[in-house]
Formats: sequence, C-alpha cells, structure tokens
Amino acid sequence: MADYQKKEIRMSEWTPVATVYDPLKAGSIDGTDVEPHDRAVWRAMVARYVPNKAVVGDPQLTLFVARLNRQTTEEKLREVFSKYGDIRRLRLVRDVVTGFSRGYAFIEYKEERSLMKAHRDANKMLVEQHELFVDFEQERTLKGWVPRRLGGGLGGKKESGQLRFGGRDRPFRKPINLPLMSSDSRAPPQDRPRDRRWEKGGERDERHRDRDRDRDRDRSP
Repeated sequence: MADYQKKEIRMSEWTPVATVYDPLKAGSIDGTDVEPHDRAVWRAMVARYVPNKAVVGDPQLTLFVARLNRQTTEEKLREVFSKYGDIRRLRLVRDVVTGFSRGYAFIEYKEERSLMKAHRDANKMLVEQHELFVDFEQERTLKGWVPRRLGGGLGGKKESGQLRFGGRDRPFRKPINLPLMSSDSRAPPQDRPRDRRWEKGGERDERHRDRDRDRDRDRSP
C-alpha cells in the first residue's frame, strides 16, 4: 500500500477522464480513494500487465467498439464504420474455442480525422438493435492500463459491484473539496488522441450523464 498513499489533488491535475491508469483511482467515483474498496481493485493494483505485442497497427488510429450484437459480423461493422473514412484494419474479437463473437472489436483508420469523426459520432449508435460504446483504444495508449479480467478496466455494470471510473462511459465526478475549474484548466495534455475530445467541447456534464445512466438499464460489452 506504500505506493498508494494519499496524495494531494491539485486543481490543475484533475480531469473527468483519466490520462494515466491508476487502479485505485479507477475504483473511486471521484478518483480520491486511498485504499481499495473491493478485492478486484487490489488485484489490479498488484497486477503486472504487459500489452499484447502481437497486436499490430497504429494504436493512435484505433477505436475500441463494444456492446455489439453477438450476431454482428465483420462485414456489417465495415459497412457501418467505413462511412467515417478509410479503414486499414478491422478485428472482431472472437472466442478462440467456439469462434463466436465476444461482442467487441478494434477498428484502425488510415487518417486521424476519420478516427475523430467516428469517435464523436458513432458512440451510442444503434447497430442491429444494440447501442454501441465507442472509445479510443486503451491498452497501448493509456499508461498503466490493466484489463477488466485482472480487476482493472473502465465502466462496468452497477450490479457487479466493480464499477471503474475515469473513462468515457463513467467519468470521474468532481471531488467536493475542489474549487470550480477555470476554462483553461479543463484541458488535459494533448499528447494522445483520446485527449483531443476536449477540443470538440468535451462530454456532457458528468453528473447529468450519471443521472441518465441511473434511469437506463446497464449495457454490458
């Protein structure tokens, strides 16, 4: 626990979306927990995850697409997402034993403008009766990333008791001990595409989004 002692949160460092993955913070609704509240968080804290080196393509041009209908095919995904620009690679993740879709995919575009347009417009789009979740790839772009199977990840269902915050789906709530932010303090570093969403006006206020989610049923990847 020595590495996870409480640190003072400075206003200039706070953003609703994590720029570095910290399992302890991800397990906290406002990113201020000082000890893990469930065993999965602890498991993620001690995990030594190494991104899959066999994955090819440019992570800065790759989208993560989840909550797919299990019947949705690669052809259908290409049809839907090619309207945003030319696709270089598309990988629908399938079970290695059964060959069935696991409900998520990775799409690499040829140009950044296509990536940004799909990120902006395709999130929550209905495809074959399923509302999609679209975000930038995390594994190779978010430092410190730990996947859900090791207790990390982002998002999750309320009934699981293992929600993870700091992502597009469930951003951090503003800690009550922090003052109101000035307009220039909202912008996180611009060194990765995931941060450029702030140039487009940002996401909806996280409190309204959380209230919307309480009214809607949870959707699993």
